[in-house]
Amino acid sequence: MSEPLDPKKYRPESLMMSYGYRPELSEGSIKPPIFLTSTFVFKTAEEGKRFFEVAYGKSPKKADETLGLIYSRINNPDLEILEDRLAVWDQAEESAVFESGLAAISTVLLEFLKPGDAVLHSAPVYGGTHHFIHHVLRSLNITPIEFFANQTIEEVEKLIADHPEGSKIKLIYLETPANPTNDLIDLEAFAALAKRLGVVSVVDNTYLGPMWQQPLKHGIDLVVYSATKYLGGHSDLIAGSVSGSRELVTRVRVLRTFLGNMASPHTGWMLMRSLETLKARTDRQAATAGKLADFLVGHPKVEKVYYLGLLEKGDPHYEVFRRQCTSPGAMISFDIIRGEKAAFRFLNALKLVHLAVSLGSTESLASHPASMTHCDIPDDEKARMGISDKLVRLSVGVEDAGDLINDLKQALEAV
Repeated sequence: MSEPLDPKKYRPESLMMSYGYRPELSEGSIKPPIFLTSTFVFKTAEEGKRFFEVAYGKSPKKADETLGLIYSRINNPDLEILEDRLAVWDQAEESAVFESGLAAISTVLLEFLKPGDAVLHSAPVYGGTHHFIHHVLRSLNITPIEFFANQTIEEVEKLIADHPEGSKIKLIYLETPANPTNDLIDLEAFAALAKRLGVVSVVDNTYLGPMWQQPLKHGIDLVVYSATKYLGGHSDLIAGSVSGSRELVTRVRVLRTFLGNMASPHTGWMLMRSLETLKARTDRQAATAGKLADFLVGHPKVEKVYYLGLLEKGDPHYEVFRRQCTSPGAMISFDIIRGEKAAFRFLNALKLVHLAVSLGSTESLASHPASMTHCDIPDDEKARMGISDKLVRLSVGVEDAGDLINDLKQALEAV
């Protein structure tokens, strides 16, 4: 039987081809088969007993122990191989895969928050996350305490001290860069705050992905993703993931077992395919995004461009960017003159870029956050977050940069 690859000796993009998989266990297939089965046979009753003890959290898994296969709601070979590979990207002890990004996020929030608790969260966040925190968690008597990404850590600490529920915070939830404004949050500062409060810190890292930012390196406890986006990268699957320490991910995985929101074997297989090209795709996307940002900055019908590559010394986000990000990424937002009607004319005139939500895929996508992904947020809050009617969000794909610039140019002529 072949020896498993040592993840410390190879770059993540190299490990994505074979890490965690042994062909000899699957008739020599160069790629893992899709294990379309609901249940698995135990060799002995004693083995089955041990598998359930670990799966249900009754007994901790030993360092050299592999969780045995029981039932595909609990584990499946495709998901286990995928989770091994996802952990490599974030240098995490373990990862857990879910049927959607929001399934991953909601499971984390439900595991670490109970009625009577409070959650401190940044703003803006993805619209679905905002709705879950402000509607679902509120209905469970969990209080949201919101701060804005441009606030300092001192201002946030004062907010906590002054808030009547500040002493009840049990989790800090961050999204950085923020969707859709690209605002940055100092991960090290908030990881330290979480430790002072004795609470769990969580970061939604979907916007940059593990290629361009690794929150765990900066002291964050858990990182969540909509794996639909860059990790999947082809607009053909829905998935989410959570990575972090073995202790915390095990807690999340046990709750996943009883909520039943794990990803399917087919989704796991599709994500493994996507991870093989993650580095190549995102390198191309980031390079192209820089060219598009430069074009937009100089256009007379564009008021302002929100792109990490344009940060300059003196900007409060500049040093944070240099410290915790390895690339500006491939997300650009920009304000178009004359508001929503002009923004809609621009969006309706696009030909190569698709008018659609989501992000991180091979095709470029443009959307209007205020009326689409963030429509559920009250208007006054959107204004404080910088999500105006003139804001357009652009996810840059792998098309030719010149073709994309020409498409943006002709669409801006319609404004």
